[in-house]
Amino acid sequence: MATRMSSTERSASPVPSRVRAVFVDASPALAELAARLHRSSDPELAIHRDPDVQPQQLPEILDGAAIALIDHTALPIDVARSCRGLQHVVFLGTGARSYMDPEALDGIGITVHTIKGYGDTAVAECAFALMWSAAKGVARMDREMRAGNWLRTDGIQLTGKTLGLIGFGSIAAELARLALGCGMKVLAWNRTPKSCPGVDFVDLQRLLADSDVVSLHLLLNDETTGFLSRERIRAMRRGAILINTARGALVDEAAMIEALRVSHLAHAGLDVYTVEPLPPGHALTALPNVTLTAHSAFRTPEASVNLIEAALEHCRRIAGFGMMM
Repeated sequence: MATRMSSTERSASPVPSRVRAVFVDASPALAELAARLHRSSDPELAIHRDPDVQPQQLPEILDGAAIALIDHTALPIDVARSCRGLQHVVFLGTGARSYMDPEALDGIGITVHTIKGYGDTAVAECAFALMWSAAKGVARMDREMRAGNWLRTDGIQLTGKTLGLIGFGSIAAELARLALGCGMKVLAWNRTPKSCPGVDFVDLQRLLADSDVVSLHLLLNDETTGFLSRERIRAMRRGAILINTARGALVDEAAMIEALRVSHLAHAGLDVYTVEPLPPGHALTALPNVTLTAHSAFRTPEASVNLIEAALEHCRRIAGFGMMM
């Protein structure tokens, strides 16, 4: 239960009978979906059709709304205090902590809701694609061909190789299914006991030492920030491939870059970064043995439908419309 502050600290009105929600940073595709999937019996929904929103714009964009749907815009606590009437944030994904402090928001009466499972298959397929692209040197050869160079590189045959999964939630389970289907061996480490047919759960040290490919699937929190440290990168098998479709801050980025430069890591396939968007001229962009995508693993039409429908269902439940199907 959220802790409510006194009216002298924050003016928070009760959720009205006709709840108003605002999608504050809708891309064209998500805006179209939200408009199409919104029902007449749903809480009122305003769609702000501009994905490039600065936090200081939020009080005006929300304009007294009780619910904010947020895709990728930061919500600092000082800005949240100025959002009159805001009581709920529906974050479109699981990584809310990259954009806001849920506990701090809860302390001023704003509950943060996240959405899990909507893009498990999409993210697993992206990790799978990055793994194969890294193993075959696809991105590097493509870059060189476009520059007029006939570069031919030796690829790595993944059939029979070992994939190590750090964290074993539903995305990792999907990736395990894909990898097992193409003849890879799969190891996994999880902070709590798990089991899955065909997957060998081992300690972290063995996973790092024995895996030809290591893929990260941890949630980002205080305990997992920098989880793949310099020491753990050094413990990885020389010539291994690193895949990260989870969160950039899970990895010691400087240590990863150093390991790529000296070929301790053969390649990294990355969809997420410590700072996003990745700044122009970033060291990663100058490395030939890195394949980069723009935090887009979850972006498929199927996942987007799941995401928006789940967000609207949060709004229905918040407004007490959950039984009106």
